[in-house]
Amino acid sequence: MSNIAMPVNLNRTQILQFAKYIIVGVLNTLVTLVVIFLAKSVLNLNPYLSNMVGYATGIANSFLWNRQWVFKSGGTFMADMVRFLGGCLLCYLVQLLTVWAAFTLTPLSHLMMPITVPVTGAVYTLSGYGVATLIGMGVYTLSNYFYNRLFAFKAKQ
Repeated sequence: MSNIAMPVNLNRTQILQFAKYIIVGVLNTLVTLVVIFLAKSVLNLNPYLSNMVGYATGIANSFLWNRQWVFKSGGTFMADMVRFLGGCLLCYLVQLLTVWAAFTLTPLSHLMMPITVPVTGAVYTLSGYGVATLIGMGVYTLSNYFYNRLFAFKAKQ
């Protein structure tokens, strides 16, 4: 058995915290999608207003779960919220820059690959922008986790 050094030493608590963060992220995505669907399809709101309401709900959900369950903040509600929202904006801008760089500064801008689903025969196109977006989402997830862990939420003493 080889002894491979890990560049980052993570303890069990940090791994569990990151797993909780991912769970909250998945729940936020579902909450956002459900609210957008309900606002547009049931309440007949404008699609852009529905999108805004859905994302606002997802961000609020994210803040509450991350503050209470993932990071167990001991800071004040308003200070935590301001830092959290600042982190969302900062990490979004980092994500946007990543997508732009991956798409415009690499060969991804030329990628157009048809993918056929074996069972249905449906054909989808994997584009370079889609790949760049997935890379950006990964960057957002990691940068937002570390921002929240290190700056947005104060750990209980």
